[in-house]
Amino acid sequence: MRTLIVGSGGRESALALRMAEHSELHAFMGHENPSIVRHVLSSGGSYVTGDACDPEAVAAYARAQAIDIAMVSADEPLQAGVVDALLAQGTRAVGPTRVGAEIEWNKVFARSLLADVAPEAVPLLRVVTAEHELDEAIAFFGSTPVVVKPSGLTGGKGVKVMGPHLADHGEARDYALSLLARGPGEGVLIEEKILGAEFTIQAISDGTTVLFPAATYDYPFRFDGDEGPGTGGMGSLSTAEPILPFMTASHYAEACSIIQRVIERLADQGRHFTGVMNSGFFATADGVKVIEFNARFGDPECMNIMSLFSGNWPELMERLSAGRLSGSDVPLAEQASLVLYLVSPDYALRQGGPYEFGLDQARIEDAGCHVFFSSAVDIGENCYRTVGTSRAVALATTAPTLQSARERIVDCAGAVDVLEWRRDVGDESYLKGLSKLVTGVPSMSR
Repeated sequence: MRTLIVGSGGRESALALRMAEHSELHAFMGHENPSIVRHVLSSGGSYVTGDACDPEAVAAYARAQAIDIAMVSADEPLQAGVVDALLAQGTRAVGPTRVGAEIEWNKVFARSLLADVAPEAVPLLRVVTAEHELDEAIAFFGSTPVVVKPSGLTGGKGVKVMGPHLADHGEARDYALSLLARGPGEGVLIEEKILGAEFTIQAISDGTTVLFPAATYDYPFRFDGDEGPGTGGMGSLSTAEPILPFMTASHYAEACSIIQRVIERLADQGRHFTGVMNSGFFATADGVKVIEFNARFGDPECMNIMSLFSGNWPELMERLSAGRLSGSDVPLAEQASLVLYLVSPDYALRQGGPYEFGLDQARIEDAGCHVFFSSAVDIGENCYRTVGTSRAVALATTAPTLQSARERIVDCAGAVDVLEWRRDVGDESYLKGLSKLVTGVPSMSR
């Protein structure tokens, strides 16, 4: 079988690992990601660099390489309609079409759909499309802290919250105004700030059947103790149980039920959806609240799933594409998983670099960690250079306990020079501390 991966991040590196195990892998990348290149070459495939958001270019490459089935699991190519172009020419693909992915790239649509199928999970919100609506929208919340979200894609970096990012309602208004100033058609969501702990579920679906792996936790802030600016994620984890230490079984069941209802509604609307519904939630004292839906694997959470996966991923892709998903198609080890991103010193702070760093991949893999490059290129033996302003490389591992996984990954990260990383990723005391957020005062929307 000839498979195609589209994209060049850490998420695509993890997918490439599993795809290359059981197929001839080909890749369409924005830059020569060392992990993807390695897996492509080991499988006997080929790769090309180009604009992964150009549907016609990706489709042409798939035709030229006689691709049997493609995997598209990055937000911008999905919004651009890459899956649409592949399906239109008869290339099977896993990933939603542009209208199927609207649940991610249009937050106003997502909130409207959610209000229909699970109104109890929607935070209080106001949608603002013009400056004259701002004062009334802000005043609606009174003294309650708010969150300001662009309606479109943000890459995990566009949402700002009162407390860590915005000092007061005045700053929230100013930020919302700056988003509106981006141009006509820009919408802004202003929502109540929920008291709770975040978790995600990477639900896998063929558009009808939905399978639910263990919940994952992502570390969105740049520095230890959740300090600093928001990022695309500095690490993520799952435990050997379906739930996380701060969750209850009811939180998990309620979240899974909401995802099922959302996917059913997309099908009712004729929106083609296959692949992964990466759904973010708050566990609160009075149930769950939805943060957002992403129409693809999370990055880094995809690496948790791929590290635990023990089946044939290309075969699973075929079943997803054909609408034949069954409960036994996603075998996952009942272990803890841990992912740690290593980033340039100026990541999420300012634009600098590029940075050169040393990383002995063989040594790290011998120590029990996967290496998933993201925004980096190979410049020599055990030497790499960052590209762009995103995260450089991730390490991932699994173990019977979270503590043993953390000990292993910290040892491996310590062997990499120049790059920085959060020291509290995987710390069990940190996770237990989140329980205080879940047992706090119920949200105002109840």
